[in-house]
Amino acid sequence: MSAKVFSRALGALALPLALTACDPKMWLTDMKQQPSVGTWQKFASDSVSGDTVPFRGNPQGSVPVTGVTVAAWEVSYLPNPQTVDSMSRLANPVEADARSIENGHRLYQVNCAVCHGDAGDGRGKLAEVSGIAFVPAINGAATQARSDGYIWGMLRNGRGLMSNFNRIPERERWDVVNYVRGLQGKYDVPKGITLKPGEARAFSAVSPVAPNMPHAYLRPSTAGIVPKAEKPKAEGAEDHGDH
Repeated sequence: MSAKVFSRALGALALPLALTACDPKMWLTDMKQQPSVGTWQKFASDSVSGDTVPFRGNPQGSVPVTGVTVAAWEVSYLPNPQTVDSMSRLANPVEADARSIENGHRLYQVNCAVCHGDAGDGRGKLAEVSGIAFVPAINGAATQARSDGYIWGMLRNGRGLMSNFNRIPERERWDVVNYVRGLQGKYDVPKGITLKPGEARAFSAVSPVAPNMPHAYLRPSTAGIVPKAEKPKAEGAEDHGDH
């Protein structure tokens, strides 16, 4: 192939790209152009809240402007008995009112009931499926004797087979503590599931710093995309096909 013919062929290939590459109608909502979130970018679903709703929480180990109950340099996050014991004297700053009990009930069902059971008796779905009752009851005398700070510390650090539950916002962990006290008989609290499988979208936001609605691009749509027209063949041209 001569250089002249090659140059013409290359130009013919580049022309469609030059004419369509910047046409927004030709872009899809997949790997070509995707929604993204920058660091500390704000998120809001309406114009009323504007940019007052933060999109993400603080990075692990950072201290929010509202402060923390116990900083990492004061009490480490090690999941051992001595560390959890050191938080026994923490005072519960959240009143066990209707709001706290309701939120604690939801959070307990999402995070705790699978092991500790709906009533806190250790007979959760895990024991039902495995046939092994190795999860301690938290509605008995042993846990009743523990302070609120100790139970909160268990959620913060975890211990033994129990992992930490720092995915629950710090202050809302006290709601879980209040609800556990209710399971122990201190308050009259509802028991059982708060939502059925498949109803998770009806759950009010667990974390106030996370988006609680599906993204607009959750189900990409091709509506409005103009199909690319086929290039007409030059008069007299023959289609030889692949040989």
